[in-house]
Amino acid sequence: MVKKILVVARHKPVEALRVAAGLTLADADLRVLSIGALPEGEEAEVQLEALAFADITPEALVADAPATWAEIAGAIVASDAVYVI
Repeated sequence: MVKKILVVARHKPVEALRVAAGLTLADADLRVLSIGALPEGEEAEVQLEALAFADITPEALVADAPATWAEIAGAIVASDAVYVI
């Protein structure tokens, strides 16, 4: 059975992307959510390219929107492991 892993980028979004890129090596169904816009810059681009290579597209959610918290809650319930970074 494939484990479902959720990575939520909240306080340190570039670090969250780095962790998610590393988790692509695990045999797991990986989902990446960002509260607010995805980070930009050279460091973020490297991680985003690694995720794209693994066919994982991080999702940017609108910060402080009720629908954002509902989406995150549903993703947490559906996951076996959750990392909030």
